[in-house]
Amino acid sequence: MGHGPALNAALALLLAVAAHPQEKPVATFASSVDIVSLSLAVTDNHGRPVAKLGAEDITLLEDGVPQEISLFAQEEWPVRLALLIDSSGSMYQALPVAKRAATRLVRSLHPADEAQVSRFNRGLELLQDSTSDKDALERAIKRIEPAGDTALYNALYVTLKDLARTRRDDLARRAIVLLTDGEDTASLVSDDQLLDLARRAGVVVYTIGLLTPPAAGQPPAPVPTYILTVLARETGGRAFFPRSLYELDSAYDGIARELRTLYGVGYVPRNPRADGGWRRIAIQPRQPNLQIRCRTGYYASDGGQRASAPPAR
Repeated sequence: MGHGPALNAALALLLAVAAHPQEKPVATFASSVDIVSLSLAVTDNHGRPVAKLGAEDITLLEDGVPQEISLFAQEEWPVRLALLIDSSGSMYQALPVAKRAATRLVRSLHPADEAQVSRFNRGLELLQDSTSDKDALERAIKRIEPAGDTALYNALYVTLKDLARTRRDDLARRAIVLLTDGEDTASLVSDDQLLDLARRAGVVVYTIGLLTPPAAGQPPAPVPTYILTVLARETGGRAFFPRSLYELDSAYDGIARELRTLYGVGYVPRNPRADGGWRRIAIQPRQPNLQIRCRTGYYASDGGQRASAPPAR
């Protein structure tokens, strides 16, 4: 495909970063490399992260065709996180525990990481822009108060759009952690529009849908389990459905742990067509009893643009 020198440069840079992990720079790919990059979560049958895998331990398929893996590494790349917390009126009982769990996640971030905090009900409010200042993030979380309806789709759509516009050529892991306790009641965006953007944005989405009993005198708030599950699956994230508030900490802790144990994989697609089509990705482990999650595919460019989708970090 004519990308030999650029790809070699990207490989050399990745190896240099791996050789000096204490420096923790953010590696970048040459802009001319038509490389699709993936973040792989690899666990055993008990959900525990699996370390020390190599490229030879997996088979990567695009539209059923085996692909040659160009990059494969397990490194603690910086995290770029967006915390999106439901602050609708139905969250009154759950919000104190949810805020504590979100604070635990923020406190687990490393110095090179950044996060932003937003709340949503009928509208979306960015309480703290992306920063590595944990105290500022914690103050933003403490400001969240419950009121109003739930415009879940609107909030996630806008957040995905914003993250997709950020820099895409580094190895930072970009993810949204979404918490909600009920169905969307106020959005203009449809679930199909939301899923289409999620597939294009190249951002991993972790969803937490609270299945806790409602407060006394309140009707149950149906959790949109289907859309939350599909969003996580299509982007390579994970869906959690705690049945008690006591399980919230473990959900957030699991997300923090996974972000530290992901594998970075890159390949140059064998299909060179820039037709805007959907390319389905499948990863098959060559060892038994392994579970692998990553985004399910990407859209090729449509005429003259880079063939790869934005990296899923």
